[in-house]
Amino acid sequence: MRRTPILLAALAAVSLAFAPGLAEARAGGGSSMGSRGSMTFSAPPSTRTAPSGAVPMQRSMTQPSAPSYSPGLGGAPAFQPRSSFMSGLMGGLIGAGIGGLLFGHGFFGGGMGFGGFFGFLLQMFLLVMIVRFLFRLFTGARRPALAGGPSMFSPAGVPGPGPMPPSGGGGGAPPIAIGPADYEQFEQLLQGIQAAWSNHDMSGLQAMAAPEMVSYFGEQLSDQASRGVRNQVTDVRLVSGDLAQAWTEQGREYATVAMRFSMVDVTRDAAGRVVDGDPNEHITATEIWTFVRSRGGHWILSAIQQAR
Repeated sequence: MRRTPILLAALAAVSLAFAPGLAEARAGGGSSMGSRGSMTFSAPPSTRTAPSGAVPMQRSMTQPSAPSYSPGLGGAPAFQPRSSFMSGLMGGLIGAGIGGLLFGHGFFGGGMGFGGFFGFLLQMFLLVMIVRFLFRLFTGARRPALAGGPSMFSPAGVPGPGPMPPSGGGGGAPPIAIGPADYEQFEQLLQGIQAAWSNHDMSGLQAMAAPEMVSYFGEQLSDQASRGVRNQVTDVRLVSGDLAQAWTEQGREYATVAMRFSMVDVTRDAAGRVVDGDPNEHITATEIWTFVRSRGGHWILSAIQQAR
């Protein structure tokens, strides 16, 4: 009988350890949420810190009004989808042409009658399409894929040597320059938000994040409370970061940055037992954070996206 409470406690600890949502319990919970103004449903450009780009927004109060990806931005589809009929037709023509070559009849057979002339035109069309495809493929591979230029922060977390070149948003949004003072605020917000999160300090979160993000944080902290656990993120250190975009719209300024940071991420139960994470180990994460401010004001967090 004495073993029953011990077994129950062990089962509870195991269930908490494997409960969904605890593996990435830091502020944001490893999800993509918030708003980036008119760029909310457009992929931010890739950077050295996040070369594969960002996961599309999963939760946002902003209503989509444009395609999810805008031309010229990281993650934009290279080609528009074609109909299955056209794909099948082109595949059949190419297959027939290859068969003709294998059997010594030319790409579309011999002869210069109507069928032969039509085949000749199709052959020229296909050759042009293949050349265009190869040209786009190789020129696209040589095109720079990273945005932001030099690293936004040095490895030690010290702001970069000078202002970054302006990097605008899509749709002709005017770009803005980001300087060392802005970088310092971004790093302070990264550390401050994780500290307020760990302390369940809603007032602190309200001072550093937009109301939408505060509402998401509140939901996640309430979920922790209902499970009887508390996540604590400590010793947050910025490893590297890059500016992806910085622009202005409707009297507000936005800056999207990719940040790679290390931390001690531990979740404990009501008795203080560790149910997830290791208090003696630093883990790293890469996220894309978007900050917003009124002109002349202070930056606050408006969105978090996970790196691909």
